[in-house]
Amino acid sequence: MAITDWPLDERPREKLMLRGAPALSDAELLAIFLRVGVKGKTAVDLSRELLQTFGSLRQLFDADAQNFCATHGMGEAKYVQLQAVLEMSKRYLSEKMRRGDALSDPEAVRFYLTSKLRDYRFEVFACLFLDNRHRVIQYEELFRGTIDGASVHPREVVRRALHHNAAAIIFAHNHPSGVAEPSQADERITQKLKDALHLIDVRVLDHFVIGDQVVSFAERGLL
Repeated sequence: MAITDWPLDERPREKLMLRGAPALSDAELLAIFLRVGVKGKTAVDLSRELLQTFGSLRQLFDADAQNFCATHGMGEAKYVQLQAVLEMSKRYLSEKMRRGDALSDPEAVRFYLTSKLRDYRFEVFACLFLDNRHRVIQYEELFRGTIDGASVHPREVVRRALHHNAAAIIFAHNHPSGVAEPSQADERITQKLKDALHLIDVRVLDHFVIGDQVVSFAERGLL
């Protein structure tokens, strides 16, 4: 049965207009992006098949051009469109945080930092520099490699904070293993950085560990 033959409140486009995008499943959202299916399959059927093939929406977005285009019903044009959508969403979140209080929308901050750090195959330590109203001044990736006292240098973090005239800072780093549980080394370097930044009156608001999930030091009471 074609989607046009479905009840109005079950069609993805109409459902989105009536109930909002969060009410749609991953397959329904993807179907709106695809617009049409292939012979014998609706756009929703094709979307479900794609999600099953790649494993999840994230893995579909992360697929390389060769694997994506080799999938039945897909091609270079759809791959380019999908990558454009992904990049626009990242830029939207970046602009949104620059214009508002970073702490007023913690989920947006988490999503933004996750999109930046999650897919690295090595550890990356980043800083989100904020002004005195907690608006984002700049995001910077400062260190790469194992995150410990030897590879993260407080003097460099202090230097960048002074450069940006930051009043507050949010740290983030990824765990390529996917396990987001903070290590003792994570806790030690966070305290070391906090002590160094305290000397120049820069507050450390949080430290996010990015893996398959996101762990907040502030929520754990580790700051």
